[in-house]
Amino acid sequence: MAKFRLSLACWDYDRTRALADGRVQPDGIELIYQSLPVEETFFRMMRHREFDVAEMSLSSYLVSTFRDGGFVAIPVFPSRMFRHSGVYVNAHRGIGEPSDLAGRRVGVPEYQLTAIVWIRGILADEYGLAPSSVTYVRGGEETPGRVEKVALTLPPEIKIEELGPGQTLSKALDAGEIDAIYAPRKPSTYGNGNVRRLWEDYAGVERAYFERTRIFPIMHVIAIRREIYERDRWIATALFKAFRAAQEITYRDLQITAAQKAMLPWAVAEEERTRALMGDDFWSYGFDANAHVLDTFARYHHEQGLSPQRRAARELFAPETLEAYTI
Repeated sequence: MAKFRLSLACWDYDRTRALADGRVQPDGIELIYQSLPVEETFFRMMRHREFDVAEMSLSSYLVSTFRDGGFVAIPVFPSRMFRHSGVYVNAHRGIGEPSDLAGRRVGVPEYQLTAIVWIRGILADEYGLAPSSVTYVRGGEETPGRVEKVALTLPPEIKIEELGPGQTLSKALDAGEIDAIYAPRKPSTYGNGNVRRLWEDYAGVERAYFERTRIFPIMHVIAIRREIYERDRWIATALFKAFRAAQEITYRDLQITAAQKAMLPWAVAEEERTRALMGDDFWSYGFDANAHVLDTFARYHHEQGLSPQRRAARELFAPETLEAYTI
C-alpha cells in the first residue's frame, strides 16, 4: 500500500534518530528526513516554507500565530535546555551578578530567539532585571550580517542597535565593545581571559532553578505547514506517536549499563541524577505535562513585546494531539 510522503527537516538528535534511520515509521507516512543544522532549518522554513514538517523555534512559531498562521505545531519538543549558561560577559566590566547588567549593551543574535526570550524572562522573574533595562546590540555571533528571521514591531522602551558591518558579537565582547551576550551558542572567544559566563557554575544554578519552578525550558516544537495539516489532519497524531516512540528508544538506551552508548564516562551517573531530580519522563512531550512551561513562555513573549496579546498555550497545538483514546 502506498504511503503518504512527507518531508521533515530536523537536526540529528538521539531522540529523533530512530525516525531518521527508519527504525520508527509514522503510521501511513513515508518520512523523508533531512538532518540539518537548526539555523538552516528555521531560516528555510520561515522564509520559504520548503518542508512539509520541520523543527521550529518556539518563539518564531508563536510570532507566526499572530501573522498568517501558516503552521500548526504538535507538542513534541526536540530541543530543551536550561539557559543560565547562555549569559556571557566581558570579564573586565565588573559584571558579577544579574543586577550589574542594568544599563549595559548586550549582544543578541536576534531579539526574538527562543533562548533569548527565556534568558530575559528568567532574569526578570528571578533577579528583577527588566527586559527594557539593557540596550540590545543585534548581529551575528560568529558571522557578520545576521538579521531577524521575521520582521518585528517592538514597544518603544525596547532599545535595539545594530552591530557594525563586518563585526561579530563574539569579537565585540572580547574587545569590550559590548558588555555581555545572551546567546544559545558558546562564543568562540569564551575562556580566553576576556570572556566568561555570568554563572560559571551554571549547572548548579539551573538545578536550583528547576527545583524552585519545575520548569525545563522548551526551545523548539515540530510544526506542520497548515495547508498540509488541513488537508490530512490525521498526520498530526501519526507524527506525535512516532516522535514519542523514537524518544522511548533513547530513554531505554540511557539506562543501559553493560556498555554505554553515549561517549561520556559518567553518563550513567548523570542519567540517574537527572531522573532522581526530574522524574522518569524528564524530557516530556505532550501538552498537559508542559502546560506550566508553555504558559510561562507565552507570558514572557508578551511581556517582551513579541506577542501583541498573551496567547493561551493550549491554542498553539493541533487539537488532535491534546487527547487520546482510552480502552
